[in-house]
Amino acid sequence: MAVPKKEIDRTESPARAKESNQEKTTRVTHPKPVLTTQYGALFSNDCLAILREIKEETVDCVFADPPFNLGKDYKNGFKDKTSEAEYYDWCHEWIAESSRILKPGGSFFVYALPEIAARFTGFMRERLTFRHWIAVMMKGSYSRGKKLYPAHYALLYFTRGDPKTFNKLRTPIPVCRHCGKDIKDYGGHRNKLNPKGLNLTDFWDDTSPNRHKKFKVRPGVNELKMVVPERAILMSTCEDDIVLDPFGGGGSTYQAAEKNRRRWLGIEKYDCPHIVRRMSDSFPFSVRGRSTLNLDSLFKDNEDNADQILRRRKG
Repeated sequence: MAVPKKEIDRTESPARAKESNQEKTTRVTHPKPVLTTQYGALFSNDCLAILREIKEETVDCVFADPPFNLGKDYKNGFKDKTSEAEYYDWCHEWIAESSRILKPGGSFFVYALPEIAARFTGFMRERLTFRHWIAVMMKGSYSRGKKLYPAHYALLYFTRGDPKTFNKLRTPIPVCRHCGKDIKDYGGHRNKLNPKGLNLTDFWDDTSPNRHKKFKVRPGVNELKMVVPERAILMSTCEDDIVLDPFGGGGSTYQAAEKNRRRWLGIEKYDCPHIVRRMSDSFPFSVRGRSTLNLDSLFKDNEDNADQILRRRKG
């Protein structure tokens, strides 16, 4: 005699239905990127909105090149002028959030005018360990009233405690572009120099900060040369480490990270289409391929995020 099959009750209890709905909601806990590559993701949003959603101690390196509040025309609708108090309050917010998401031993680089960098230094020392004030030579500058001729930008280098990674970099031995001979005689010890080049110092006079106009993705707007963030990345990270730049601009940091197999998070509120084009042109196969960046592991996935989403929907 056949034993009748037990009827399965497929009715979901109200408690389980609520739990299921919460699970579905909490799955969507991070913003959707406008671009993903093999190593990175780019978000079109305000930097603070993204930074606040990232988990603590998840990023190995932050490189920031913020606006300087000089009233520049970025040709994208961004207003680069507010009161000094508002500007520095805003800067303190993104610096604090960037410090929070740094892993122990992680590195934080900030590129700025010396006057601004001097203000940043005091605030950053409350949270981080000062390493270097790197002078990046400024070419083609001009005198400014009763001040010295401005000859450099500042690149602040801080770490969260002792650096977990510090790679010694070398630069080519400088030669005359006309005759090809060494510019310096090195006190008669030229034969003792490392053939791989000179040790990188905190004075970078072999590059200019601004990209040549023929390489810019945003016509008429200053863009940082890739060599500046690339050196910072190579100095302070290893392959597969995570680099974050909260001010994408022309995308130099992201190109440097992708080129050197560093995973990266990018944030840019206004000029994402330019960055997407630059990355697509530079890494066509990487843009089309599968990303190695696990966003779910980087962004907060607590129920508070889900509750906020539900409250916004109900409101």
